[in-house]
Amino acid sequence: MKRPILIHPDPRLKKVCAPVSDLSDDLRRLAKDMLETMYDAPGVGLAAPQIGVLDRLIVLDCVKEEGETPRPLAMFNPEILASSDETNVYEEGCLSIPDQYAEVTRPKTVDVQWMDLNGNLVTETFDGLWATCVQHEIDHLDGKLFIDYLKPLKRQMITRKMQKLKRERARA
Repeated sequence: MKRPILIHPDPRLKKVCAPVSDLSDDLRRLAKDMLETMYDAPGVGLAAPQIGVLDRLIVLDCVKEEGETPRPLAMFNPEILASSDETNVYEEGCLSIPDQYAEVTRPKTVDVQWMDLNGNLVTETFDGLWATCVQHEIDHLDGKLFIDYLKPLKRQMITRKMQKLKRERARA
């Protein structure tokens, strides 16, 4: 089931999410709903707070090449164990900040540990777009948005655009 995506500014996007203590069928269904919402948007990642759920859950799939097999991942309680000193700059966007993009510098590779849909602990090293995406989504779980990495003026400009967008949508 597709879920509505919150648009910045929304106080729920600035909250630190609670760890998932026990995997339930409801949480598995939530992960499935989030993947459906993310693909429909379309995006490469989505965090639970973006749909108003304050649990430590993210989904991502950074396979974008036509004809390549999708690789949907659902990560409960994802945690970065290690980051490279080498960095990458990507032009990031966010489903909660539609049509706004900015360059963000992040570690090029990260080792991430999480619990999968079956309750197994998984550890994997990500790099490139996958590394950027997983860091961006984990930031959401800590109440941080990609615009928080920008200079105050640029961040305020984007926030004002989002406020205007929300007013326009409320009228529609």
